[in-house]
Amino acid sequence: MNVIIIDYGAGNIQSIQFAFQRLGVHAKLSNSVEEIQRADKVIFPGVGEASQAMEMLKKSKLDLLIPTLKQEVLGICLGMQLLCNYSEEGDTKGLGVFDVNVKHFSNAVKVPHMGWNTIQNLQSDLLKTIPENSYMYSVHSYYADLGPQTIARSVYEHEFSAALQSDNFYGVQFHPEKSSKDGTQLLQNFLNL
Repeated sequence: MNVIIIDYGAGNIQSIQFAFQRLGVHAKLSNSVEEIQRADKVIFPGVGEASQAMEMLKKSKLDLLIPTLKQEVLGICLGMQLLCNYSEEGDTKGLGVFDVNVKHFSNAVKVPHMGWNTIQNLQSDLLKTIPENSYMYSVHSYYADLGPQTIARSVYEHEFSAALQSDNFYGVQFHPEKSSKDGTQLLQNFLNL
């Protein structure tokens, strides 16, 4: 299976590659439009600041490519947030795949939200066989609102989208590659879609 991880300079790529290696899949890093279009599955990672990440996408014209992809795409952490309409982080216009906005947690809680947290209300084949209230590992100061495309929820200060789906696009706020057996199961489910 041809799995491509989009390489645009904003991502903790190695842990994702290792997670796929454990599943017997070589996930290749690429910023080539042609390679990404030919992939069976696409991973859109992201660690860092939203406006800078969006600038890096624009420089390589990947901001135009990503929303047009027809194969399954998995956005992870900042990758998921960039697929939303808008992020308060850096006043950033997103790619508009997910019809929700990304907001900052208030000063009433410790930010970033970091560590293990449970996910609930699991829907979609992406989350098949993952038990309700499974623990996933997160590191984020911003969160995606709830909306009709929410396929899993988590609570930190209040409920937010732990996962989103729109057609062939999936997004998770947590890091499946760092989330033990349930995170590994999610990646396997993604490969099976």
